[in-house]
Amino acid sequence: MDSVSQIALGAAIGMAVMGRRTALWKSAAWGAVAGTLPDLDVFIDHGDAIANMVLHRGETHALFWLTLFSLPFAAAVARLHGQWPLWRRWWLALWLVLITHPLLDAMTVYGTQLALPWSNHPFGVGSIFIIDPLYTLPLLAGAAITLATTRLRANVLGLVLSTAYLGWGVAAQHHVGNIAKSTLVRQGIVAERVLVTPTAFNTVAWRVVVMQRDHYLEGFYSLLDSQRTIAFDRFERGAAIEAEVSGIRGYERIRDFSRGFYALRQDGPRLLISDLRMGQEPAYTFTFAIAERASPAKPLAVPEQVGTRPDLGKFLPWLWRRIGGDPSPPPR
Repeated sequence: MDSVSQIALGAAIGMAVMGRRTALWKSAAWGAVAGTLPDLDVFIDHGDAIANMVLHRGETHALFWLTLFSLPFAAAVARLHGQWPLWRRWWLALWLVLITHPLLDAMTVYGTQLALPWSNHPFGVGSIFIIDPLYTLPLLAGAAITLATTRLRANVLGLVLSTAYLGWGVAAQHHVGNIAKSTLVRQGIVAERVLVTPTAFNTVAWRVVVMQRDHYLEGFYSLLDSQRTIAFDRFERGAAIEAEVSGIRGYERIRDFSRGFYALRQDGPRLLISDLRMGQEPAYTFTFAIAERASPAKPLAVPEQVGTRPDLGKFLPWLWRRIGGDPSPPPR
C-alpha cells in the first residue's frame, strides 16, 4: 500500500495497543515510524530496474526478519522514553505494526515475500488497489480524533472500519471472479489462469485478465453493471518471442514474479516484457526492455524500464463512468 496508508495504520495500531500507558503522541509517532521502516528498501539499488522491482518487498517485508528486528527496536524505544517496565507492551505494539505492514501489502497484487528466508514466493491477494481512500480515510480520521480528544474509541473505530473494508474487497473480488468464470464458460473460452483486481482507487469496478497460450484477454466489470457478464478484448501475448528470450535473466524474473501474467512484444530492435497485473492496455508501469532481437536474441547488459502510465485526462473520466455501471470501452 501507499506510504500514507502504512503510516496511518502504524499510528492507529500503536495507540490501540499502548492505550493510556504512555502519551498518545508517543505511541502514534513510533507506530508511524515502524509503519514506514519496511519500505525503506526502495532506496536499495540491486543493479537494474527488474531486480529492483522483484526484490522490493523482500527481506524487509519478511515476517521472520521483522519479528527478530522488533525485539531490539522495542527495547530501544522503551529505554529512550524511560519506560523499561513497559518494554513488553512496546514490543507488542511495534511488532504488530511491523508485521501488519507486509500483511497489508500482500492484499495488493504486487507481491510480498512474506516467508523469507524459507521461500521467496510473492504473495499477492490483489483485492485492493495500492491507493484506496476508503481504506485510508477511516484510519486517518480515527487517529486524528483520538490525538485531538484523547478518545480511544475513535481510533478503534477507524481500525475496525478499515479492516472491514479489506474484508469487503475480498468478498467483492470473489464475486467478480465467479462472474468472470461463468462468462468464460458461456463464451467457450479456455483459460490458463485468471486474475481479478480492482481498478484504481476503488473496489466497485474490477479488471479481469485471462491468460491463454497465445493471447490474453482484458475485461472490466462494475458491481453496478446491469448485466452479470464481462466483455473481453483480445491481445497478442508474444508467444512467438518466448523461445528467443528463454534463458534471459530479466525474462525469467518477470515470468516468475508476475505468476505468469506477462506479455512480450517487439519495439523496433528491442524485445519488451510487461507485467500485466499493474496497469491496463496499453499502459503498463512495469514494462522492461530486456533484449535486442537477433539470432539468438541478445540480452541487454542492463534491462531498462520503459513502462508508461494511462493518460489521466482520458482514464479518470472513463473510470468514473465505469464505476457507475457505464459499459463504455476503456481508452486505448
